[in-house]
Amino acid sequence: MEPVLIVLIVLVVLALIALIRTIQVIPQGSAAIVERFGRYTRTLNAGLNIVVPFVDTVRNRIDLREQVVPFPPQPVITQDNLVVNIDTVIYYQVTDARAATYEVASFIQAIEQLTVTTLRNIIGSMDLESTLTSREVINAGLRGVLDEATGRWGIRVNRVELKAIEPPTSIQDSMEKQMRAERDKRAAVLTAEGARQAAILRAEGEKQAAVLSAEGEAQAAVLRADGEAAAIRTVFEAIHEGDADQKLLAYQYLQTLPELAKGDANKLWIIPSEVGDALKGLGGAFGGLSGQGAGPGAAPKVGPDLTKQPVADGSVPRPVGSANGPRPLDTDDSGATRPRVNPTREYPQIDPE
Repeated sequence: MEPVLIVLIVLVVLALIALIRTIQVIPQGSAAIVERFGRYTRTLNAGLNIVVPFVDTVRNRIDLREQVVPFPPQPVITQDNLVVNIDTVIYYQVTDARAATYEVASFIQAIEQLTVTTLRNIIGSMDLESTLTSREVINAGLRGVLDEATGRWGIRVNRVELKAIEPPTSIQDSMEKQMRAERDKRAAVLTAEGARQAAILRAEGEKQAAVLSAEGEAQAAVLRADGEAAAIRTVFEAIHEGDADQKLLAYQYLQTLPELAKGDANKLWIIPSEVGDALKGLGGAFGGLSGQGAGPGAAPKVGPDLTKQPVADGSVPRPVGSANGPRPLDTDDSGATRPRVNPTREYPQIDPE
């Protein structure tokens, strides 16, 4: 019984192994290559697949999803003989599992080497500045060459990216100094423009302030002149409305004479020649009011003789009047002489009518 049991166990195990080898489950996004006695037979797609056990062999399982492969930095010489290190990243996808298995031994290594050689050809025709600023051009050139070469391998290159471009350390220092100088230049230009705009605005503000101040002063002068004119007009109209006669005007004239001697700098007071006429008119007025103690031709005495009153410097002026002839020149304390006011000058009088 024991040998029979052993044989049964062996048969069950072989059946299980055959069943496992017969049923092949391929996950989604993958493919498998089946060989029969070492020769390609078919490609197993995603799902449940049946193969002949011990005859068909699943050689390779390939991922059909898009893959990302970063390549290490590669030294590349530019057109201006500068060595730069460039990191690249390849996005590819296997479209034909059979070609990717049998057309190339290792498609990853083949893509890497093809990328390096193509990158050196493209960068070798460009200078450093163009290399740093033309990444899209380099990516497009790499993708075109890789698509053409990897198409027969059953691989489609979807995208090629330059992850980093590192120039030599000395070139980096020079570039930093150049960029710093450019920034300093732009900062100086912006500062100068700001100062210029500030000066222009300040000058415009001062100009407008001066214009407004001048306009205000002009308007104030006009209003002041209008006020003075209105005051003079009011006084003139009041005098006419009050019907002032010659006697009142003479009295007002005499009241303004003491104002001429006011001031600490006055050392000589010149009495106008019209004082006599004013006194005569004033004396006639008082004579007419009293009418007593005087003859018809005698002029009454009105107070002290103002023409003999001392002036500010203590001297007594000479009598004034046309009967005394021309008056001599005035003299001051320094001995200098100056002509007197023309005694025949007539001051305007207001017609009481």
